[in-house]
Amino acid sequence: MNARSFRDQLEFSMLATRMSERRVVRPVEWREGGAPVDVLPAAGVFGANGSGKSNLLKAMDDMRGCVLHSFRRGDPGGRIPRRPFVLDRARRAEPSEYEVDLVLDGVRHRYGFSIDDDRVLDEWAFHYPKGRPALLFRRTNEQVDAGSVERQKTRAVQELVRPNALFLSAAASANHAALLPLYQWFSRNLVLAEVDSRPFRQALTTEMLSDGAHGGRMLALLQAADLGVTGARKQEPDPVMHERLRRAIRILEGTDGDPDSDDGPAFEELGVRLTHRGADDEEVDLDAEDESLGTRVWFGLIGPVVQALESGSVFLADELDASLHPALVTALVRLFQDPSTNPRRAQLIFNSHDATLLGDAAGDRLLGRDQIWFAEKRSDGGTRLYPLVDLEPRKQEAIGKRYLAGRYGATPVLSHGEFASAVALEAAGNR
Repeated sequence: MNARSFRDQLEFSMLATRMSERRVVRPVEWREGGAPVDVLPAAGVFGANGSGKSNLLKAMDDMRGCVLHSFRRGDPGGRIPRRPFVLDRARRAEPSEYEVDLVLDGVRHRYGFSIDDDRVLDEWAFHYPKGRPALLFRRTNEQVDAGSVERQKTRAVQELVRPNALFLSAAASANHAALLPLYQWFSRNLVLAEVDSRPFRQALTTEMLSDGAHGGRMLALLQAADLGVTGARKQEPDPVMHERLRRAIRILEGTDGDPDSDDGPAFEELGVRLTHRGADDEEVDLDAEDESLGTRVWFGLIGPVVQALESGSVFLADELDASLHPALVTALVRLFQDPSTNPRRAQLIFNSHDATLLGDAAGDRLLGRDQIWFAEKRSDGGTRLYPLVDLEPRKQEAIGKRYLAGRYGATPVLSHGEFASAVALEAAGNR
């Protein structure tokens, strides 16, 4: 791996296990004539501050960004943007490696790459149409093995690809029919909801509010959240603001620009005013600055969530519980867990500090035992990621209570004495 706080190799899996809650497991056809594989619709990562749980989602987003942007926007002579593990000088210089295993159009695919600061060292793509791996392509430095699918097109792409660009990214630009669906999977999946992307997500919700196919659903989700919202009024933006909104959505979708280098429109610039019921049932439009942070956070989530549920894509949510009541977080996760609201088998991967999401009674749990992961900081500063199932919890185990008691690890080790001494030293220095 060697990415962000992950020093060593790790594996994060959404496959169901023997500990799964059968009501949430979704069968997925993955090869011709084969039995379906069971997958999970949601997974949550829990851990202390600074443990690296956000870095799991950001590493997935890094992989997505490299696939989408390395060829179209990369500088031909430039370096590859990456985030290696920086707390070990020797490890910092070593390659970073990413791989994803997914089912695409009913066929299993496996795609990955290894990069350093200057070039792509290795890149591979396999599919499993009959249950056995068949090579789509294998790239080692500048040499590409074309496999058995559209070999002529693959060789043509080889003439275009640069040392610092992914072959998959170049193949998409060349409209390589066999590889384009794999590239398009990245454009629709692994969209990361974090603080920095909120303006872009709010722009998407704004656009969906004015869309006849989605407007009613957006308003219903605002009302269902018990935020006091009774309606929404959208003003038609001027041409400049309209283009800013459209570009913000393209940035979120990975087709234009980068959220790290672009400022999305502020909430008050969206042209949306939410209506609240006042005294004597008076309908009042609040100014943007009068809306609570929780309302703004929810507004930025509902558009991408509905989009993910409709397309059956993978949605990443960093600090899902930030500024949202636990009951609202629970309601959102249940949208993915419930087959009636998630018929296309979308998946939610999130992290949280909220132990109430872990539950204590088997019948009341939001997440099954194999939907719970922990992130823990090791002595070398790296992140250890491990699933609850590795600890073999009993079916009736009070998971939330045991987690808070430190029985599974991944909790901060705090000492009141250390805090008290720090305050005492500060007080003594000010005398």
